[in-house]
Amino acid sequence: MRAFPASRSAGSCHRRDRFFHHQQQETDTMTNLRTARLALTAIAFAALASAAGAQGTAKLKVGLMLPYSGTYTALGVAIENGFKLYVEQQGGKLAGREIEYFKVDDESDPAKATDNVNKLIKRDNVDVIVGTVHSGVAMAMAKAAKESGTVLIVPNAGADAVTGPMCAPNIFRSSFSNWQPAFAMGEVAAKQQGKKKVMTITWKYAAGEESVNGFKEGFEKNGGKVDKQLTLPFPNVEF
Repeated sequence: MRAFPASRSAGSCHRRDRFFHHQQQETDTMTNLRTARLALTAIAFAALASAAGAQGTAKLKVGLMLPYSGTYTALGVAIENGFKLYVEQQGGKLAGREIEYFKVDDESDPAKATDNVNKLIKRDNVDVIVGTVHSGVAMAMAKAAKESGTVLIVPNAGADAVTGPMCAPNIFRSSFSNWQPAFAMGEVAAKQQGKKKVMTITWKYAAGEESVNGFKEGFEKNGGKVDKQLTLPFPNVEF
């Protein structure tokens, strides 16, 4: 189980021009985004189950590469619990196969991401990887998944490139891209009376920078102006 026809993940590959840009202009934007997330998750599991059926009754190896320490620990634990809850609701199996889990703490550290993801791909030979939260780590995971053909499900990290320039038939996103909510926020802020000049502040890493860029695009497109963009080294919390 390594590659799937592009049609199975088509919805994950057009984050902006073909789908979400139009949807974010409607009044029911958030409902549509939630629906899209559920649909993408279903597509990913359907692809996973299809490939699983082709490999007999061997256990399905699932690699969880998530933050189990540091700033995003709570999110990492929540994602693992959510995945395992779904499996439990399916009777503990997917496509008739039992699940074997492999866990790696990504430490929210992009510098260690390539080595960590390769532990799952090359050492543990997992069928699918679930992760992560930190956008910088997710970029390294997507690169490795694309090169190896390993299925990757991104449940949180919003790095735009994962389902943009790095889009691949085996990469699925059940979350958002950083641009999506930020662009809509910029549009709304600019249309509110008196809000025509702003200053932004964010952590200096992929998610922060892509989010403020999305906000700036939406804000300035609707008559506003971003006067200054400030950043703070991640993971400092003194703003």
